[in-house]
Amino acid sequence: MFDPEAVKRDFPVFANNPGLVFLDSAASSQKPRAVTRAITRYYEHDHANVHRGAYALSTRATEAYETARRQMARFLGAETDEIVFVRNATEALNLVAHAWGLGHLREGDEILVTEMEHHANLVPWQLVAARTGARLKAVPLTDEGRLDLDAFETLLSERTRVFAVTQMSNVLGTLNPVAELAAAARERGALVVVDGAQAAPHLPVRVRELNADFYALSGHKMLGPTGAGVLWGRREVLRDLPPFLGGGSMIEEVTLERSTYAPPPQRFEAGTPAIAEAIGLGAAAEYLMQLGMENVWAHDRALLGYALERLAEVPDLRLYGPEGPDRGGVIAFNLGSLHPHDLATALDERGVAVRTGHHCAQPLHRRLGVPATARASFYVYNTTADADRLVEALLEARAFFSGWL
Repeated sequence: MFDPEAVKRDFPVFANNPGLVFLDSAASSQKPRAVTRAITRYYEHDHANVHRGAYALSTRATEAYETARRQMARFLGAETDEIVFVRNATEALNLVAHAWGLGHLREGDEILVTEMEHHANLVPWQLVAARTGARLKAVPLTDEGRLDLDAFETLLSERTRVFAVTQMSNVLGTLNPVAELAAAARERGALVVVDGAQAAPHLPVRVRELNADFYALSGHKMLGPTGAGVLWGRREVLRDLPPFLGGGSMIEEVTLERSTYAPPPQRFEAGTPAIAEAIGLGAAAEYLMQLGMENVWAHDRALLGYALERLAEVPDLRLYGPEGPDRGGVIAFNLGSLHPHDLATALDERGVAVRTGHHCAQPLHRRLGVPATARASFYVYNTTADADRLVEALLEARAFFSGWL
């Protein structure tokens, strides 16, 4: 049985910060001992550069690094040579936009994104569009916070060369029907790029079942360290993709006139990689697989449902996002006319940590008609007691700011 109280004991941050209610995992999750110990063990026992040394220490470091790649492949239901280590989802999406986009997009081509995209899956395409003459289009949202599927069908055309979509919104929690959308896009010959930064930490992902060509995630949102992420690419697409960065480790042969490149994934890992971070990410994936991603998702859904019921008790609270099974454990909200930053400060004084701002999704906030929101996001170490504390803190903040609402 999944026991969030037992899970919470695996995270030293809560023992070191008694009373902390951490509701900002959508920005960056906390780390279990399994992850910090894996990183410490590497530095204290096995540190050396990888893929280069013929001595025992380098061999052990290389094996630990490649073990992490195998762990991430199992986590995503992928082949090992389809896993490219990057710093984060942002770097992964930039890699695809520049390495693929600059070589394939032309004037008159169309890049289809959505109105709910994180800036990481929007700005790189804007940059590439400006350099290639391609045109950016966006699928709008319904008032419920879902993608307008009729508009998607209208916008999708033979000129659509790329469809870039988030699997789960980092603001609304909306879980998009990626497999169906991707199948339609690929029928038109479009490349499908999925931002999985919010989804991968919470629900079982089998990348090939999504009909996508690329899938990006950040390790620090799924219990891993900062500075490590993954780009998954279909082997047949990765094989034809040129390198994004040049230098050591990604080459096959170099002369003064030209170079040939290593096969994927090494082709996309120029220079000394973030070895310790990748090892920590592998440990995080192993930890989550031991919990069982089906259990993680069930806990996420149950806690979301409980929190939404409790939040309905708070007068003047406006919630954003769809109601139904197509939503993960992210709740964006505003309290009356109170600025989200003031609200977050009041919650923090009561031991409840939430995020405020536009959450790197300014176009989405313009669609919502607000400059910013507060956001509570749940994860494996959160409990119904945390949701209760959030509601209590909101009621106290409302009473304190009653003259300003």
